[in-house]
Amino acid sequence: MKSFFSMFLKSAKEFRHVKCITVTGIFIAISMLIEMFSIDLQFVKINFAFLAIAVIGMLFGPVVSMFAGFACDIVGFFVHPSGGFLPAYVLVAGLQGFIYGLVLYHKNDKHSILFTNNETNKSYDITLCLRAIIARLMDIVIINLLLNTKLNLHYGFIPEQAYGAAIVSRIAKNMIELCVDLPMLFVILPIALNAYKRIGSSRKVTT
Repeated sequence: MKSFFSMFLKSAKEFRHVKCITVTGIFIAISMLIEMFSIDLQFVKINFAFLAIAVIGMLFGPVVSMFAGFACDIVGFFVHPSGGFLPAYVLVAGLQGFIYGLVLYHKNDKHSILFTNNETNKSYDITLCLRAIIARLMDIVIINLLLNTKLNLHYGFIPEQAYGAAIVSRIAKNMIELCVDLPMLFVILPIALNAYKRIGSSRKVTT
């Protein structure tokens, strides 16, 4: 329990580092850029902007990623203004960032989950992949299905209907998105983590 709460302190301390501010700012900008190229297939909208928040959460933890979520939604409103500014969605975006930071923060990894191939006898660390699955599922269930459905009904963005029926009608859409999102997380997260670690190690060598 102590280590769990220490994660939030570690994450908050990340704000002390210029590298954290710089990298977070870059990924917020990337999120805005990705948002511009979302794919609308009528029955489902493919949008990979969450990947930037996931990377921020993995690198800097729940406190930083929560504020990054706030920033993404606020900046996104000014970059792509559509309708009125709704603070409730800002809070939801912050919660989304918090979820990714809570589940993915790499500095909180003390135990690895290994998959061993019996034919080659090689072991592979699948911890990050499992964390990515959990984080994305939590995002879909808590943010997309529960909170966003409630807010969309409240503000009239979807046809008026019973809350439960609205959730059911959105399940298929979100499952299709999940099938596309998870492979992207499996590719992007390890690349971003390894690149970040290499930058840190190269700076230690030069100093």
